[in-house]
Amino acid sequence: MTSNFIDYVKINCRSGNGGAGSKHFRREKHVPNGGPDGGDGGRGGHVILKGNSQHWTLLHLKYRKHIKAENGVAGEGGRRAGAQGKDEIIEVPLGTVARDAETGEIIGEVTQDGEKIVLLSAGRGGLGNYHFKNSTNQAPEYAQPGEPGEEAWIILELKVLADVGLVGFPNAGKSTLLSVVSAAKPEIADYPFTTLTPNLGVVAYRDYKSFVMADIPGIIEGASEGKGLGLRFLRHIERNSILLFLVSADSENPLKEYKTLLKELKQYNPELLDKKRILGISKCDLVDEKQIAKIKKKIPVDLPYVFFSSFANQGIDELKDLIWNNIHAAN
Repeated sequence: MTSNFIDYVKINCRSGNGGAGSKHFRREKHVPNGGPDGGDGGRGGHVILKGNSQHWTLLHLKYRKHIKAENGVAGEGGRRAGAQGKDEIIEVPLGTVARDAETGEIIGEVTQDGEKIVLLSAGRGGLGNYHFKNSTNQAPEYAQPGEPGEEAWIILELKVLADVGLVGFPNAGKSTLLSVVSAAKPEIADYPFTTLTPNLGVVAYRDYKSFVMADIPGIIEGASEGKGLGLRFLRHIERNSILLFLVSADSENPLKEYKTLLKELKQYNPELLDKKRILGISKCDLVDEKQIAKIKKKIPVDLPYVFFSSFANQGIDELKDLIWNNIHAAN
């Protein structure tokens, strides 16, 4: 099945050329010595990136490879300026980063609804010959041409914005948790990599409050080197306020899994370790109190944690409280 979640597109953009200035002289019966009256050309259209909170994916740009803004209109006689070219506005989801495809340089990133970033500036319109008259040259025979626009290949890359991101190995219970605490309906099965795209869910909290949770596809050891699906989706973790690490209570060594996940994030981007972290030990209904006590002893003292079971609905409220408090502590 083809996914509708598109988080990477490469598009060719071209801003509009400026209109040429007019080389025109006033010729009217009652004005025998009419001077130059050529108007200015209009500027071309910019190519602008605009944040739209109603978009969740770059799917609408997948088959739109060439985006071109309008050219400016040439000036006319009577000092009439040409019309400006229409700007080409590209609406994208919040969390979209634009970069130059050739240099890799980041042009800008959109994080707020309605925020605009000029990707390519338009060419300026040329000045008409009216501007060049003076006491020694009362009839200038020239006007400026319009400036050309810019053209470039642009990469748009979406990094999902959420309050809390779920980080864990495949089958850690991330999708199940998201389905229990929100209205999201991710695919759930007993095999790895059921989640092939990030899923977002709005989690209802006390007193009509809420926060956004993102289920990031499972990371495996070596993900930062391109193994599995991890490298493709690690960038989505960058845009979460806090990170909820999920490890399964019935795994051989839950704390070792947590350290492996930390290692992969550090190798991908060391700054990710500066984010607030919570440890969630899932599937606690599958182990006894003795095993839970054994896991607790190994948890670092400065790491907030909670044992829970999505299937048995145990510890879910406690988990929500912990997430909510840490979200507001991180802000």
